[in-house]
Amino acid sequence: MEIIIKENGKVASEAAARVVARLVHEKPNAVIGLATGSTPLMLYRELIRLHKDEGLDFSAVSTFNLDEYIGLPKDHEQSYHKFMWDNLFSHINIKPENVHIPDGMAKDVPAFCAEYERKIVAAGGIDIQVLGIGSDGHVGFNEPTSSFASRTRIKTLTRQTVADNARFFEGDESRVPKHCITMGIGTIMDARMNLMLVFGENKADAIAATVEGPVAAIMPASILQHHACAKVFVDEAAASKLTLADYYRWVYDGKPDWQRDA
Repeated sequence: MEIIIKENGKVASEAAARVVARLVHEKPNAVIGLATGSTPLMLYRELIRLHKDEGLDFSAVSTFNLDEYIGLPKDHEQSYHKFMWDNLFSHINIKPENVHIPDGMAKDVPAFCAEYERKIVAAGGIDIQVLGIGSDGHVGFNEPTSSFASRTRIKTLTRQTVADNARFFEGDESRVPKHCITMGIGTIMDARMNLMLVFGENKADAIAATVEGPVAAIMPASILQHHACAKVFVDEAAASKLTLADYYRWVYDGKPDWQRDA
């Protein structure tokens, strides 16, 4: 894992956006896995800026989103489908037919999940998967104890995740869906690169356990220690409990410019 510590989330997101932009320049038909929530918003704003100001072309790019709540229609204010169109897709030149987001209203959810996996394979696999991390270490909606071999499937949210996400539902936990469709950890690990964004002091314990703790299903994100190419962009607040933070800075600062991704 490459740990890249920046002074704040904006600077970290801009650096991460350069990694994504380089991929799109080098491979115009790249396949990008995307995440939702507050963490990737600054990344998406920077990608929009790069598109509008520097001509970053998404016309041949395909995307696959990590997850969606079960029971929310696409036009629901808190659906991840609406989130992605409001915060990214409507502002770039991506083709709607190249956008893939789990369908929370699918009549046969297991069949939909199997087809989602087939579509990822048919697209050539995911080149970069954008990730956040939950305060309990979940990635996507792969909650603690999720199988490292898991694939896109139905998942029940933990009480912690429901409590964390209540802020998006006017603070009312009863309004937060309790089930979701999520890419599995095995699906995430198949991506050629995983790009994780971690901001805020409330994520400090989770990222410390992910990076420096044992690999264990109780901390799902820790599996990224075994990924061939995982880049973790962390702000100073989230890095506050990394015991080797100075080492990560030294390694990154010691690289020649041509080796730096961000």
